[in-house]
Amino acid sequence: MIPNGKLLPAVMLSGMIVLSGGCTLNKMVKMAKKQELTVTPNPLEVHADQVKFNMTATLPVKMLKKKTTYTGNVGYKYGDKRDDVGQVVFNAADYPNAKKEQPKITKDFSFAYQEAMRKGELVMQGTAAKGKKSKTTPEVTVAPGIITTSRLYKEPNLVAYAETGYTTEPEYEPTNVAFFFPQGSAQLQTSETRSKRGKFFDNFIAEKNVTKTVTITGTHSPEGAERVNSKLSENRAESIQKYYRNKMKVYNYKNAADSVEFVLKPVIQDWAQLKDTLAATTLLTEEQKTEVLGIIDAGGEFEEQEDQLHRLAYYRTLLNQVYPKLRTAQTEILTLIPKKPDSEISVLARQMAEGRADSANMLNEKEILHAATLTPDLEEKAGIYQAAMKQYGETSWKPHNDFAAVQLEMAKKANDAAKKTQLADEALNHLQMAVKLQETAEVYNNMAVAYTMKGDREQAMQALTKAAGMTGGEQVTKMINAAKGVQQIRAAQYSEAVSTLSQAGDTSVVLYNRGLAQILAGQADAALTTLTEATSKDANDADAFYLMAIAAARAKNEQGVMTNLQQAIQKNAELRARAIDDLEFRAYTTSEAFKNAIR
Repeated sequence: MIPNGKLLPAVMLSGMIVLSGGCTLNKMVKMAKKQELTVTPNPLEVHADQVKFNMTATLPVKMLKKKTTYTGNVGYKYGDKRDDVGQVVFNAADYPNAKKEQPKITKDFSFAYQEAMRKGELVMQGTAAKGKKSKTTPEVTVAPGIITTSRLYKEPNLVAYAETGYTTEPEYEPTNVAFFFPQGSAQLQTSETRSKRGKFFDNFIAEKNVTKTVTITGTHSPEGAERVNSKLSENRAESIQKYYRNKMKVYNYKNAADSVEFVLKPVIQDWAQLKDTLAATTLLTEEQKTEVLGIIDAGGEFEEQEDQLHRLAYYRTLLNQVYPKLRTAQTEILTLIPKKPDSEISVLARQMAEGRADSANMLNEKEILHAATLTPDLEEKAGIYQAAMKQYGETSWKPHNDFAAVQLEMAKKANDAAKKTQLADEALNHLQMAVKLQETAEVYNNMAVAYTMKGDREQAMQALTKAAGMTGGEQVTKMINAAKGVQQIRAAQYSEAVSTLSQAGDTSVVLYNRGLAQILAGQADAALTTLTEATSKDANDADAFYLMAIAAARAKNEQGVMTNLQQAIQKNAELRARAIDDLEFRAYTTSEAFKNAIR
């Protein structure tokens, strides 16, 4: 009340308003100590290079006064830095029941992760305001730093070489010669043995090629006189066998003749050869061919079908000009392909790499690609692939791809970042040349490796997607899945990564990454099984034991945490410092068992 009903001077009235506003703000700041702040997850976690969390802020009843606002300024402190993350703003006008009900806000936040942020804390400082006046609360810690388990993946960076197509196993190549017989006869004519085909056959036998099998397929034409003699096809095959054996005696094969296996295949009452001959001949019109095929395809007894053919107006053409091509003995000879020993291939490859080989000593593409596999030295491999590119690179993608693969292998070993990038760029140049010649899973897999080395995750994923859509060998498919699984981990697609990595083979690195994906997908028990298998393949992988400790912590298996941490630190002492700060182990860090485990 104003005494005596008099008005106070304006100066005094203004002072009272300021005092009243200041008192209000002081009360709000004091009551802010009772605010409730809940963060999920707590501790914070990084996934796909982002730290995302949900915060619920609840104010005490009666804290939010009329015409006031209360702003919670959220930040992340690390080292000597504080990055603003966002705000929660309580406007009194939005909470008319603030005297009876607690004002509450739930909001999602996110910020980009940097490596320096691992050790830090999420903080909030409140600001109470009324009009132009404001007062801040002390800063409070809302959540500790960041769990970075999702970043513990291992880049497989597996490079794919092209299949050389070369094998050291015995290989055989076929040589085919056909001999023709008169109608109804199995007698090999002199005109046949003296023909170009006969002379080639004779010269081939004279060369004494190492021969595995001689397969002779005797056939007959379907006209009446032929079908009477059911032995005709077999007799024709036997006639060629006899001729071949006589020639081996002439050329003094001696014991080598005994190693040649003859396989006789008489073909009797079979329309397949006639169909093939009809398809190739120009002696009949398309309508006539269709009519003949209609009789054959209608089925029935062989002789009945032949009788129908015999009644055709153009049967003479069939008999005199088509059927003679069916009276044959087709001979296929499988001979051993001569091969150079690996020692000779290596010497010739070096000569080609040094520019010392003449055309007579050039290796074919399969041989030179094989030569590169015979040396572990990356520089020597690169030289051989350069020679292969010079000789075969205009038409074949393989030398370009394989040279690029070597450059990527060198990049993996390079300690200098600039050198690593240079090698990756050089590899990409050759991979672009390869892909212009032929798009293959191997080329796109290697592109993904190169882009990963350069830190271009988007391009790497595009290349992997293309590689995955192509048919490759079993090994390259596993490589693609190994790389794709890691990309999925980086993108926080953990369930997908588990599935992909399950199809990537069982190397220690693949198993490690699969175990990590299982941890992040909430499959801690499965992760322990997978990582146990990984350590059985590489008992010195300290990182795998460290992941097992994390999986055990998430499964609330204290003994598993201590046992695996101890193993990890024994194998790599640098993991001690990480374990001390790792919030995965926050429930154990004060225990004596933890202190003993990390000694």
